[in-house]
Amino acid sequence: MKLSELLKGVPVELLQGDDRVEIAGVHFDSRAVREGFLFVAQRGVHADGHAFINRAIEAGAVAVLLEVFPENLTAGVTYVRCADSSAALGTVAGNLHGNPSRQMKLVGVTGTNGKTTTATLLYDLARLLGHPAGLLSTVCNYIGDVRVDSTHTTPDALEINELMRRMVDAGCRYCFMEVSSHAVDQKRVNGLSFDGAIFSNITHDHLDYHKTFKAYIEAKKAFFDHLPAEAFALTNADDKNGLVMLQNTAARKYTYACKRMADFTAKTIERHLHSTLLSLNGREVWVKFVGDFNAYNLLAVYSAASLLGFPTDDVLLALSRLCPVSGRFETLLSDDGVMAIVDYAHTPDALDNVLSTIEGLKSEGSRVITVVGAGGNRDRTKRPEMAASACRFSDRVILTSDNPRGEEPAAIIEEMYAGVPPEARERVLMITDRKEAIRAALMLARRGDLVLVAGKGHENYQEIKGVKHPFDDKEVIKAIFYKS
Repeated sequence: MKLSELLKGVPVELLQGDDRVEIAGVHFDSRAVREGFLFVAQRGVHADGHAFINRAIEAGAVAVLLEVFPENLTAGVTYVRCADSSAALGTVAGNLHGNPSRQMKLVGVTGTNGKTTTATLLYDLARLLGHPAGLLSTVCNYIGDVRVDSTHTTPDALEINELMRRMVDAGCRYCFMEVSSHAVDQKRVNGLSFDGAIFSNITHDHLDYHKTFKAYIEAKKAFFDHLPAEAFALTNADDKNGLVMLQNTAARKYTYACKRMADFTAKTIERHLHSTLLSLNGREVWVKFVGDFNAYNLLAVYSAASLLGFPTDDVLLALSRLCPVSGRFETLLSDDGVMAIVDYAHTPDALDNVLSTIEGLKSEGSRVITVVGAGGNRDRTKRPEMAASACRFSDRVILTSDNPRGEEPAAIIEEMYAGVPPEARERVLMITDRKEAIRAALMLARRGDLVLVAGKGHENYQEIKGVKHPFDDKEVIKAIFYKS
């Protein structure tokens, strides 16, 4: 493909060289550049790609997309200057793969909690209704029914477009994807053609990256600000920042809510340990989900499906057949009558939601025992809040390691312990080894008790000092519950 074709839609400020040069591939990592490539010099979080231009040229780059020209230009290399190379990369990536997002109905889901569940259930629902679909999510990516492991909530622009190209080639007519605040801020979704966007909620998270809550909100809002007029913008009106998302969007505006009037509403009629009877816009449906947070997720799915034009009766039938997403309020029952619940809750608000749901479902005399940690090299301010949340609804709490990454697990746990109220300290244990913490919680439990293991959910590893070690909360619980 010629460079000029790759640059269609990119606001070029200055081009030095030949835009008719043939480009064999595109990359933003100089280590991945090969002969005939276009190198995109991005200003990243940890490094500035402009410092690696010469290395990319030595590797075979014949063109460079950048924001600032180097002092010395290499003969035979075409240099293209633009104001924002990260934003330009999204457009270039789309052009490279034939703009696959324009060939499907693309719906993005953003928010602190509920992104994975909402996006995955929309994918499952579309397929139940006979529509080939793709999924980009934290847990896993899917091209039709083919699983592709994921490493980020939202992949980079090149990977997104490559996956979407494969979806289109496989016959997918819909794609549902999580859109993280990092991805919006880093322009990873730039150039994609969205047909709809969903906002779930926004709570305390990712301040290690965004620094302020205001910046975090603005990153979410920027996703809605760039929607086209023909797309739909669907927001949770019960969230205090929900309507903020609609302030400057050109898209068609819709709301959903469980506590106030909205375009789409839900009401919980009956609650059970493994199911809920919901009323969605006045239509009743039994679902295999529990908790108010899942009522919001299912309402978002129902609302989006309606806006995509799926028949209401078909949507309700499909909702009744859907199952919870891996690592989201998954339950395991021991032979001794102890129930373990594995959930991805890794923010104070998410932990509050899960524990308040458990509180409303437990039987008389049952106790709640919570095992929880906090990730290393992430927002430290939420650590004491996580411990405080666990203590509010739990009879016993065990603070343990999550993914410590580059930090010392014991130091993270100490920061969490600072949030434990004085009157709750005798109910709190600190056990650094996560497997032993889970074992201790299950040994403390008696018939009828509920043990929540929070924070990792679907993850099958524990990251320590840069190494991912195999670790799966569910498998650990099963080994203890069902040992021969």
